[in-house]
Amino acid sequence: MVDYELHTFPNGIRLVHKQVSNTKIVHCGFVLDVGSRDESADEQGLAHFWEHMAFKGTEKRKAFHILNRLDSVGGELNAYTTKEKICFYASVLDHYFEHALELLTDITFHSIFPEKQIEKERKVILEEMAMYYDAPEDAIQDDFDELIFPTHPLGKNILGTGETVKNFKKDNFEAFLAHNLHSERIVFSYVGSLSFNKVLKVAEKYLKDLPAFNAKRKRVQFSNYKPQNLIVPRSLTQAQCAIGRASYSYKDEKRLPFFTLINILGGPGMNSRLNLALREKYGFVYAIDASYQTYIDTGLFAIFFGTEPGQLDRSVKLVLKELRYLRDHILGNMQLHRAKVQLMGQLAMAEENNINLMLMMGKSILDTGKIDSLEYIFDCIRKVSAQELQDIAQEMFREEELSFLTFVPEDTIKIDSNGRKK
Repeated sequence: MVDYELHTFPNGIRLVHKQVSNTKIVHCGFVLDVGSRDESADEQGLAHFWEHMAFKGTEKRKAFHILNRLDSVGGELNAYTTKEKICFYASVLDHYFEHALELLTDITFHSIFPEKQIEKERKVILEEMAMYYDAPEDAIQDDFDELIFPTHPLGKNILGTGETVKNFKKDNFEAFLAHNLHSERIVFSYVGSLSFNKVLKVAEKYLKDLPAFNAKRKRVQFSNYKPQNLIVPRSLTQAQCAIGRASYSYKDEKRLPFFTLINILGGPGMNSRLNLALREKYGFVYAIDASYQTYIDTGLFAIFFGTEPGQLDRSVKLVLKELRYLRDHILGNMQLHRAKVQLMGQLAMAEENNINLMLMMGKSILDTGKIDSLEYIFDCIRKVSAQELQDIAQEMFREEELSFLTFVPEDTIKIDSNGRKK
């Protein structure tokens, strides 16, 4: 059963709507199919910088008026940038929905990138970069992207580099938008109590007459993954480790079974195999998780954890032992049933978060042109077989195909010029 409405305006922009009656709060936003992977080498960090600059001035508003517009009525305005998406979104009482849509349209399509604001925000972003570098559990995730996708835009840090960020001017933002914006790759997503007809009426007022954007951008596809092993000395007290590899894209039929397998291995549940093996049994880690991120042409499977340097080797061996177990053993019927029930429960709870639901809807329309119902996803999960999971484990968890990135305290190990242990 379809439980959302979809409308396409003459300019190509789409509106996706889901009515939720038991709330007074509206969550809405523009999801754009533009991200850091669409930057050229000298544009690294420009998509994220644009996200910041959208709040710094439009044709009719200064920065203060943008920030005050929704805050003054108890609402929230926010944004984020990923490798493939930029989103500007808001949450307000349903009475102020038009305020939110008008403001979001203004900052998304009518920013003027004032030079004084660029200089000010440049300092903010450089501070953000320093903050992430000083948090090794965050920095290792960015560096692992680069290890898995070397020389490819997917491997570049979303924040950019100090050199590129210092060089951006007003013309760079305008050129980036002209090169990447296409109306058919823009979705306005809505979750709230207002009916589709009411939302459409307001949306037509602000979206129908926007010009059609027709950028001819083509994304560079990723291929030829090669496993890597790198040890990096850092000024820290705890070792940080990342283990993983390139994996399936979001269009791959193995995506959902692999997501199920990753949830068993290191999902958010305290009963994941990795948490039980490394934290509960030995106390080697405070937290360990396995993640699976999908892109249009590839994916990223990764395990992240931190531990005392003296426990690093044993921790890695325990991780590899769990991967080997899933390669060598087929799950029993009860194990598989419990894993499916757990995953379905997690997905159902995630859908109750209306902000996440709104963002997911916009992304799904851009990526697939549709939104699968929760019951459809449940049916797909129920059909996953133990043999499928073992076959995928044997393909994705082969040790010789895994990459390793380790941050170690500078005074605990000697490294040669190639980043290998002496």
